Amino acid sequence: MTTTVQLRRYSVEPGRMADFVAWFPSIVPVREQYGFRVLEAWVDEANDAFVWSVELDGDEARFTEVETVYNASPERAAAFETFPAVVTSQLNAFVRPAR
Repeated sequence: MTTTVQLRRYSVEPGRMADFVAWFPSIVPVREQYGFRVLEAWVDEANDAFVWSVELDGDEARFTEVETVYNASPERAAAFETFPAVVTSQLNAFVRPAR
């Protein structure tokens, strides 16, 4: 079966990483309800960056389709009610293993 992985990189306001890291676990079960699997999450303190990867069964088109439904979901909206708006920019990309 094909799986698609998206790498997500967020720049976080200096000094606010703890707020984001405390909130992040609240979004994981919401993503899981839509079939996503969070593979890993990393804090890059030196660069005020949060990097994580998320996987979904299917190709990139399916990932995008499911993410559109997830983004519009009431569950996501509820989780974002407590979101600490500390992300200043983000870069998301579909990735594949290098070997």
